[in-house]
Amino acid sequence: METIQLNYRHIPTPDTPLSMAIGYFDGVHLGHQAVIKQAVDVAKASQATAAVMTFDPHPREVLGKKNGINQYLTPLPEKLDQFQRLGVERVYVMQFNRAFAALSKEAFVQDVLLPLGVNSVSVGYNFNFGRGAEGKPEDLSLLGQGRIQVEVVGPVDWDGQPVSSSRLRTYLDQGEVEKAISILGRPYGLRGHVIPGDQRGRTIGYPTANLSVKEPYRIPATGVYVIEVYRGESSFPGMMNVGFRPTFAKDNPSLRLEAHLFDFSGDLYGEELTAVFLHRLRGEERFASVEALVDQLRSDERNARAWLSGRGESSFTSS
Repeated sequence: METIQLNYRHIPTPDTPLSMAIGYFDGVHLGHQAVIKQAVDVAKASQATAAVMTFDPHPREVLGKKNGINQYLTPLPEKLDQFQRLGVERVYVMQFNRAFAALSKEAFVQDVLLPLGVNSVSVGYNFNFGRGAEGKPEDLSLLGQGRIQVEVVGPVDWDGQPVSSSRLRTYLDQGEVEKAISILGRPYGLRGHVIPGDQRGRTIGYPTANLSVKEPYRIPATGVYVIEVYRGESSFPGMMNVGFRPTFAKDNPSLRLEAHLFDFSGDLYGEELTAVFLHRLRGEERFASVEALVDQLRSDERNARAWLSGRGESSFTSS
């Protein structure tokens, strides 16, 4: 898949017709996937290139309306991986700044889409574009003057409500990772490198890989989760504590992502791992003694293994 960093003032000369899905697509959930699939299907039928236009950074960051959006469900590298899995051939990452935000809806079509060679656009039913979000899906066809085919994809519902990124964030904030799976179509995952910890887990029989994430992920609620960890082509079941370790923490503790891999031995320091969240076992707790913590960890392991056995280990592919 080809990735092109784009500034609206410098539009490359088109080399092929484009069937393009447009959106920020944070999470690449089932609703987003439907929009992208529509663009891919049109591309196949019309011998065009299947493309996506997304934006970086998030428009809300530039426009001062963050509301927690600076934590991403899919930071850009993750989002690109998901696009590729969906059959996208080319991604345009449009630099979103105040100058771009000030473009009228007419200018977005006439000065960006048409010069790129876009002849088909796929968008969601609630898509807006142009200055002040003035443009609606129906404006794309009108402003394209018959040169752009417009496909508007309706809402994808789950549990009686439309799938959305805000709904996904709420589930993660509540630790409801199985509901997150239902609207993502895959487990929610974090990618990072293993860094040294205080090695206390080794002394109590539960060594952990401490995951440091470089990208600004939305971290699920604190607690203990059943996870699957991907290391290259290999995967390992396990459990992860997301939290501040109140049993041991001193003043101003930092959030930690500590994964214990079942039936694994070896050195993981410095390696890149992806951990996906399958099920929440419990919230984070403070224990009166190390012995009480170990008893709970043993119970957590039994419950995690039982859950995995009932679900079927390695049921998913890496996110």
